[in-house]
Amino acid sequence: MMNSAAGPAPAIRISGLTVARGGHPVLHGLDLDVPVGSVTGLLGPSGCGKTTLLRSIVGVQRISDGRVEVLGEPAGSAGLRHRIGYLTQAPSVYGDLTVTENLRYFAAVLGAPATDPDRVIEAVGLTAHRDQRAARLSGGQRARVSLAAALLGTPELLVLDEPTVGLDPVLRRDLWQLFCELADAGSTLLVSSHVMDEAVRCDRLLLMRDGRLLAADTPAGLLARTGAADVDAAFLSLVGSTS
Repeated sequence: MMNSAAGPAPAIRISGLTVARGGHPVLHGLDLDVPVGSVTGLLGPSGCGKTTLLRSIVGVQRISDGRVEVLGEPAGSAGLRHRIGYLTQAPSVYGDLTVTENLRYFAAVLGAPATDPDRVIEAVGLTAHRDQRAARLSGGQRARVSLAAALLGTPELLVLDEPTVGLDPVLRRDLWQLFCELADAGSTLLVSSHVMDEAVRCDRLLLMRDGRLLAADTPAGLLARTGAADVDAAFLSLVGSTS
C-alpha cells in the first residue's frame, strides 16, 4: 500500500478499491492515502477512472470491493455531509436563479453563514456577475458558481473534479492560489486534472492510467524517481515501465 509519511491519520485512506461497471472493471484494487492539510493532485488522461475514484470518495459510487475511509468514517456516512465540499465536472446550478440566489440557497441547505455567498463569489471571481441568472452565464462561469457552492461553509475536505477546465490562465492561477491558502488554513484538497502542468502546484500527486495507480509521490520525488524533466515526461516514463 502507498502510504503518506508517518504522522496524523490521513484525510482519505483507500485500500483494495475495486469498481466495475457493466461487468467491466473500472478501478483495479487501488491503495492510497491523502494527507491532511495537503493539496493532492489526481492526474491522468480522460477516461482513466479519476471521476469514478472521486465519486467513491464522496460516497456516491457503488463499489465492488475494498474500503474507503474519509475523515475517519466510511465514505458516504451521514456525518460527512457537512464536512466535505464536492465539485462535479458538470456544473450543478439552477439556471433560473441568479448567482447570488443559487449560493444563498445552497448556503441555507448547508447551514453556512449568511455572509458566505458574498465571500465565495469574490473568491471565484464572479462579483461582476453576481446578479446574472445562471442560464445566461458562459460554461466556465457556471462552473465557477458550482465551485463557489463547494467552498461554502468550512469543509474539511474539498473534492474537486477538474475545477479549472475552460478557465483562462489568470483565473486558473488565482484559483490555485486559493486552493493553497485553504490547505494552509487546514483544509484538505483532492483536485483532479488532465493538465499535467498543474502538477507543480500540488503538494502530492496521484498519477492514474486505465484504472490503476501508477505513482503516489511529491512532484520532486516523482521527477527524481523517473529522472524526467517534467511531470509529462515522468508520466510517460511510468507508462513505459508498466507496459
